[in-house]
Amino acid sequence: MGKIIFYEDKNFSGRHFECSHDFADLTCLLNRCSSIRVESGSFMIYDKPNFTGNQFFLRRGEYPDFHHWSGVNDCVSSCRHISMSQQPTSFNMRLYERIEFGGQMMDLMDDCPSVMDRFHINDIFSCSVTNGNWLFYEHPNYRGRMYLIRPGEYKRFSEWGGRTARVGSIRRIVDH
Repeated sequence: MGKIIFYEDKNFSGRHFECSHDFADLTCLLNRCSSIRVESGSFMIYDKPNFTGNQFFLRRGEYPDFHHWSGVNDCVSSCRHISMSQQPTSFNMRLYERIEFGGQMMDLMDDCPSVMDRFHINDIFSCSVTNGNWLFYEHPNYRGRMYLIRPGEYKRFSEWGGRTARVGSIRRIVDH
């Protein structure tokens, strides 16, 4: 089980809230979140309630202000614990160039720093994840907006929170 602590002020000061599970609305507990300490595990934090909005992946460590987690402000409204207790021995994902698993299908079992270089496409419209947790990044080399992709089926990019189907790179979430 993971543990994350949200602080209202920078450098781990002010009111705080400790959490070890998914939490859909932190706004009822804290006015803002200016620093975070992840004591164990990995979490995805969101700038909107109910696991929506911009997403930021955090693993064990200290984030003394929002710039350290690539945030643009001190707004953290929900968080999702990423379980590593059942780390798969292999990762597997199927990517599709059309919604509802249509068009060309591509298998992925490892990190992909450039979707364009590997598959010669820029957009992923749907995907199916058999094993492991993954991160989609908007740009190549693991940059830009990120999206948590957990085991399951995503018939269209909006189901993983994407604003567009643009996926520049993909990374497995592994326990380090």
